[in-house]
Amino acid sequence: MFGLLRIVLIALGSILIIDCTALMAVDKVNFGTVLPFLIGVVFVGHGLGAPLIIKILAKNPLLRRIWYGLWLAFGLWFISFLLFVYSLQQQIAQGRQDLPPVAAIIILGSGTVDGKPTPTLASRLDTAATLIEQQPQALIITSGGMGYEHTRSEADIMATYLAQTHDIPLDRIYQEGKSTSTEENLAYSQIILEQHGIDKEVPIAIVTSDFHTIRAAAIALHQGYTQPITLASPTPLSIRYNAWFREYFAFGSGWLLQEY
Repeated sequence: MFGLLRIVLIALGSILIIDCTALMAVDKVNFGTVLPFLIGVVFVGHGLGAPLIIKILAKNPLLRRIWYGLWLAFGLWFISFLLFVYSLQQQIAQGRQDLPPVAAIIILGSGTVDGKPTPTLASRLDTAATLIEQQPQALIITSGGMGYEHTRSEADIMATYLAQTHDIPLDRIYQEGKSTSTEENLAYSQIILEQHGIDKEVPIAIVTSDFHTIRAAAIALHQGYTQPITLASPTPLSIRYNAWFREYFAFGSGWLLQEY
């Protein structure tokens, strides 16, 4: 049993290290890659050094209690992470169901490079375009401000992408170009909704990445959107679980900051 546990730790740790190293090698250095990489190092270290660790712990009862306590804490944290992933999958599945008629479609920004949407943002826009085609009566809002040293707002770049890629007329798209966070995305979009006589209590679609749906819905509800419907765009498999991992901590941070 002990030998099997060592093999499992080494195997899991190696997978985490290889996965995160590959992502960091292409400039994806963030919380969702660095922390799993460190966890992988700990797993491999424990697997390879298990005999020595056991000898040290056998001679020091206090250290042994601390060691078991840390593993217990990790186990409880891991269970909370699995619950988050389960809730996220439920939220994503809900967004895949047939949507009722919505009064507006808010597309949340996710970064641009050289005046073009990042792949993640392009996926959100492509997902939104399908809904726009299905519900031509809905007001369209692209939401995202102007980044550092950028000359165009993210909302403007998003609107241009929808027009050029999906032939959606620019005069149908309203741009919220001041926001720098999800909280501001939804708060500033309310102004546009109010200008067009749309109440926050009617069904409103919020298009975002699959990993971001729980937090976006929670913030929307906190701001008074009573029927927010999150529509999830797919995240590439190569970064999906790292993004979910990062979002777990972002969700906790948002809760501490009382965003919802």
